[in-house]
Amino acid sequence: MPASIGGLDLLPVWWVRPMSEDWLSDTRTSYDADAAGHVEKVRGLLDGNPYLRASLALFAELVRDAGGGLVADVGCGPGYVTRHLRGLEVEAFGVDLSAEMIAIARREYPDLRFEVGTMTDLGWDEHSIAGLLAFWSVIHVPDQAIPGVFGQFHRVLRPGGPLLVGFHAGRGKSHTSRGYTGRAINVDSYRREPREVSAWLRDAGFVIEAELVLRPDDELPGAVVFARNGG
Repeated sequence: MPASIGGLDLLPVWWVRPMSEDWLSDTRTSYDADAAGHVEKVRGLLDGNPYLRASLALFAELVRDAGGGLVADVGCGPGYVTRHLRGLEVEAFGVDLSAEMIAIARREYPDLRFEVGTMTDLGWDEHSIAGLLAFWSVIHVPDQAIPGVFGQFHRVLRPGGPLLVGFHAGRGKSHTSRGYTGRAINVDSYRREPREVSAWLRDAGFVIEAELVLRPDDELPGAVVFARNGG
């Protein structure tokens, strides 16, 4: 599970073990198993982090300035960011790999739309999404799969539509074998430099607008990249 969001430590990690070839099913199974614990760890997270709130507020403004429309929170987890975006007058909905996470999101926010899906194969029409958010949801995606994921983002996002990607800043990989509830899980989390994420996005057809590092003096800083679909 994520060790941090926006530089806030959430769970101890161990810097060992290569990524399994079955990373997608491992991630799904792990979040299904530890969904309840994850929800409690992230509850109130935005309240205590003004820089994350500011990033989301800017993203919402960019969506409105681009004409508005459907906004996808990809890897939405329990839906708290989706809910926050709706409070910013953004027509947001959530999608997540974990059916248990989606079940929790639907219970917590029954007035919002949530669906099970994978960022490796988004089931939406080309250019059907006005804005896309991946808020610490690509941290379990191995390097070799990132170009395909960003290619999916580019396919579904309309030309000129804004994208916000949040992630762990730095270099290296951590493995987590026990979740917040104490249950066994099996996920790797990746630290990445903003310029590395931006390079992948450019290759996928995005134009980079900003790279921001959050709390750079923390042991595990966060970063956000703002981009637009270049068409």
